[in-house]
Amino acid sequence: MTVSRTALLGLIALPLAFFSAFFLVPLATVFAASVTSADGGVTLANYARILFDEYHWSVIGVTFRLGILTTLICLVIGYPLAWYLVRIVEWRAWRRVCVILLILPLFTSNIVRSFGWMVLLGRNGLINETLIGAGLIERPIRLLGTEAGILIGLVYILLPFVVLTVGNALAKVDRSLEQASADLGASPASTFWHVTFPLSIPGVVSGAIIVFALAVSAYVTPALLSGGRVTVLAILVFQQYSSVFDFHYGGALAITLLVFTLAMIAVSALVSRQGAR
Repeated sequence: MTVSRTALLGLIALPLAFFSAFFLVPLATVFAASVTSADGGVTLANYARILFDEYHWSVIGVTFRLGILTTLICLVIGYPLAWYLVRIVEWRAWRRVCVILLILPLFTSNIVRSFGWMVLLGRNGLINETLIGAGLIERPIRLLGTEAGILIGLVYILLPFVVLTVGNALAKVDRSLEQASADLGASPASTFWHVTFPLSIPGVVSGAIIVFALAVSAYVTPALLSGGRVTVLAILVFQQYSSVFDFHYGGALAITLLVFTLAMIAVSALVSRQGAR
C-alpha cells in the first residue's frame, strides 16, 4: 500500500504549521523588536547597550558560570547514578522504583520545588541545623541569595535529565565488547575508559546539552533562591517585559541569550565529537 504525495504533504503540513506558529513567528517577532527603536526605525543600539556595558557582561558571566557548573555537577553525580541503575541493579522491580523516584519530581512545578529549597537553605533551615548539630559550623551560613544556593536548586531540578540520557546510552552498550576487552587482558578500569565510556559519550553530550540549555534559561529557580541578590539574563528579560515594558531592549536580551547558548552548545558538541573520534 503506497501513500500518496498529497497525504504525505498533509501529514507534514500540520507539524510545520504548529512549529511556525508557536516558534518561528514568536522568535521572528522578538528579533524584529530587538532591531527596532521606539519610533519604528531600524537600529542596533539595543545590542550595543548590551555588548558595550560592563554590567551586562557580569550578568552574562554569572548566567553561563551557573550553567556550566550545573552541567558539570550533574554529569559527575548523574553518571554514577545511571551506572548504578543500568549495571548494578539486577532486580527489575527495584530498578523501576528507582526510575519512578527519579522522574517523580519532574511532575511537580519548579515553583513548588524552589520554595521547598528556600525552606531547606534558610538560616534556620534543615541544612544549617544539620551542619550546626554535627559541629561542622558554629553559626548559620548564608545560602539563600547566593550563587551556591541557586546551583543547588538547579542541580536538583536538572539531574534526572542526565541520569536518563546517560542510562539510555549505557543500556545500548554491547556487553560483548567489554567482555572482549577483559579477555584481551584489560583491567576493569581500562575497559571502562577505553570501551564503555567512549560508547556512552552520545548520552553524556545529550544530557549536558539539555541541562546547560535549561540552566542558562532558567528563571524561577534563580529568581526565588537569589532573593534579588543574583541576577541572570532570564531575570533581566522578564523585568524588561513585565515591569519596564521595554520590548525592544528585552528582545535584544532574549536574542543575546539565545545566541550565546547556541554558540556554547555548538562548541561543546564539536569538542565532544572530536574527543569521541
